[in-house]
Amino acid sequence: MADVLMIIDMQNGVCRSSEPLVNLTQVISGIKERIDIYRSQNKPVIFVQHNDKDLVKNGYNWKIIDDFKVASHDILIQKSHANSFYHTDLQKMLDKHGIRSIEICGAQVEFCVDTTIKMAHGLGYHLEMVRGLTTTTPNQLMTAQQMINFYQDQIWDHRFLKFIEPHNKN
Repeated sequence: MADVLMIIDMQNGVCRSSEPLVNLTQVISGIKERIDIYRSQNKPVIFVQHNDKDLVKNGYNWKIIDDFKVASHDILIQKSHANSFYHTDLQKMLDKHGIRSIEICGAQVEFCVDTTIKMAHGLGYHLEMVRGLTTTTPNQLMTAQQMINFYQDQIWDHRFLKFIEPHNKN
């Protein structure tokens, strides 16, 4: 089990937009299970929220989806770039808490999730992920599921992160 669980961009404007995210119900359910595990171990949970012209801070689209109950002790990181570390206090907060390993999940695979994974890896963090706890939309080249599989199997696995089994608590 990593030192912290990081949930990227699971916001109304991302998850409830006109372009549906693939496997959203399963992703939400799996992330909720991971949140429960981290909280039961008194480990921190970080919610990363994107801010832009479509995800305006404090607006409905910007808010974390209601499926996740953000606790008062959860950490909220505000970003305006695909890289969760860029012009945020994320690294400072991780360093302050002595965090060296991060479990990552969320949306969207080819944008904010991938960029944050690569940056965190480059900064020396040990990264973990439960397979299937990321989501995205299709594009002109791939279906959403093809894209998820491509990033999980061809890009991230054994290069940037380690996949763990959902029942693995260590």
